[in-house]
Amino acid sequence: MSAAIYYIPEAYSIEGPKLMGRNAAGESFLRGYLKYSKPSEHLWVYVEQDDHAKNFEALANKFGREESIRSISKYSLHNAASVPVIFHPGPGIGEPAFHRRLYGDASWSLCGITHTTSSARAMDSIAALLTAPVQPWDAIICPSEAVKKNAENILQAQVQYLKHRLGISRLVQPLFPVIPLGIHTEDFMFSDDQRISSRMELGISEEDLVVLYMGRLSFHAKAHPLAMYQALVNTHRDTKKNIVLIECGWHANDYIKDAFTEAAAIACPSVRCLHLDGRIARNRLIAWSGADIFCSLSDNIQETFGIVPIEAMASGLPVVVSDWDGYRDSVRHGVDGFRVPTLHPGPGLKEDLSIRHAIGVDSYDKYCGYSSSFISIDIMALTSAFIELAQSEGLRRKMGEAGQQRAVGVYDWKAIIPQYEELWERQNDIRESFSGRNSSKDLGSDNKSYVVDETRVWPARLDPSVSFSHYATSILDENTLLFFNGGNLQDCMLKLESFNALKMVNFAEHLLPNQNEAELIIKRGIASGSSAVTVSHLVSDFPDERKAFAIRFTAWLAKLGFFRTA
Repeated sequence: MSAAIYYIPEAYSIEGPKLMGRNAAGESFLRGYLKYSKPSEHLWVYVEQDDHAKNFEALANKFGREESIRSISKYSLHNAASVPVIFHPGPGIGEPAFHRRLYGDASWSLCGITHTTSSARAMDSIAALLTAPVQPWDAIICPSEAVKKNAENILQAQVQYLKHRLGISRLVQPLFPVIPLGIHTEDFMFSDDQRISSRMELGISEEDLVVLYMGRLSFHAKAHPLAMYQALVNTHRDTKKNIVLIECGWHANDYIKDAFTEAAAIACPSVRCLHLDGRIARNRLIAWSGADIFCSLSDNIQETFGIVPIEAMASGLPVVVSDWDGYRDSVRHGVDGFRVPTLHPGPGLKEDLSIRHAIGVDSYDKYCGYSSSFISIDIMALTSAFIELAQSEGLRRKMGEAGQQRAVGVYDWKAIIPQYEELWERQNDIRESFSGRNSSKDLGSDNKSYVVDETRVWPARLDPSVSFSHYATSILDENTLLFFNGGNLQDCMLKLESFNALKMVNFAEHLLPNQNEAELIIKRGIASGSSAVTVSHLVSDFPDERKAFAIRFTAWLAKLGFFRTA
C-alpha cells in the first residue's frame, strides 16, 4: 500500500552545508521508496509549495516511476481522504492530527518516524501524542528497540503527570512498530582493485592495519574519540603492527577540529591519523574501500539507531562498536564484529543536567556533551577486540562476510520498504474497522472499546464564531431577522461593485460571494420591502452545499450597509 509522502526537499537531501543523520536517512529512504515500493495508479505527495511537487516528480522520473504525481497541500487538505496514509519524516504527528480532525479523525492515517529523541522538540512531540487526537490507526516508526523504549519512558512519565494533574482515566496511543533504517547495499560493494587503489592513493601499505571511523566528527554530540585513540595505541604496542586511523567526516567548526587534532596527538602518537572530508563522495569511497576494520563508539544520547555500522557491514568490514542504543539491534557480537561494554550513571545522577537544559541554562549541544561526559567505554575490552581482529585476517574476513550478508538480507531498502507498506496496510485496516460513526471495537491487550469521536474540534484553533461569539451584541444565524436598507437593484449592484474595488474589501476576495450570489440575496432583500425578513429566507435560493456560506454572506452585506438587524 502506498502513502502520501510529506515532502520538503531539505529533509531528503544530503547536499546542505550542515549534513545531519536525519538528512542522510531521509535521502536514503526516498531513494528506497522510489526504487522498491509497489507500483500504483498515482504517487501522492504532501507539499508546502508547488515547486516541491515538481521537485518530487523529477526525482520520481529519475527512478523510472511512471505513475502520475498527485499533490496535497494545506490548501487542499480535504483531498487527503483519497490516500490511506500520510507519511511524515519525523515524530511530530500531533499537529497533523489536529489538522486531520477538522475533516474527521478517521479520514486518513498518519505515520511518523523517530530520529533523535533527546532534543526538546522531539521529546515534546512524543509527549504531545497523549493530548493530540492521534488514533489507534496512526503510527510512529522506531528504528530500534532502544528508541522505542525511550519513547515509552517519555509517554509513561506524561501519563503519570496527566493522571495526577487532570485525573485522566482513558488514553489513546498510536502504534510503535520497530522497523530499522535501510541502506542501498550496492553503494558499498568494492573490489580488490578498488582496495589496492585506495590504499595506494593514501600511501598505505598492504601490511598496515587500517581502522576507519565514518561520520560527523563531534566529541560532544556523536562519539568521544579518546577511548578509540587509547585502544589503538594499546593495539600497536601489543601487536607491533603499523596502524592507520582514517577519520572520514566533518567538523562543525574549527574549535572541534582543533580538539580532535590535539587529542589524537596526545592520546595516540604512535598511530598515523588521516582526516578525509566525508562530505565529498570520492573521499567516502576511498575510505570504505581502503579500510580493514570499522569502529564507531557512540556514547551520546542523541543517537538512536546508527546507520554507519550497517554501511560498514555492507562494505564487508568487521565492525567494532559500543554496546549502545541501536547498535545492539544491528551488530551481532562475535558474528559481525564486537560490541564493547558501556557504563552509564544510574537514575537521578544526571538530573541537574536535564534541569539546566529544561530551563535554558544549557543549550542542546551542551546538554548532549555534558551527558556524554559521564558515559564510558570499556577500553580494555575495546583493546582486546582490536587485537583479536588485528592478528587474524581470517577472522576479519569471516566477520566481514557475515555482516555483508546481514546487511543485504535485513537492512537493504529492498527488504525494508515492504515492511513500511505492510505497516501502512495494517494502519488502513485498523482505520477502516473504526471508521463507522460511534462504532465500538475491542482494542486487544487493554480489553477496552474505542468509540470514534466525530467532533471535529481543535480546542486551540476554535471557529472564531464560537470562541468569540460573546463579543457581539447579537448573533447572526438562519433565524435572525434583518431589514433591507433600501434602493433598487441597479443602484445596489453599482454600489457593491464600487465597494468591491476597495483594497480594504477585496483583500478577502476569496472568502466573499461572487456577483451572482450577492445579487440573489439583494433581490430577496428588495422583495421584502420595509418588512423584516429571516436570513433563511434571504438565502433560500442557494443550494444546500452553499447555505452555510450564504448565511455568512448576509453578515458581510450588513457590514457594507445593505442590511441591518431588526
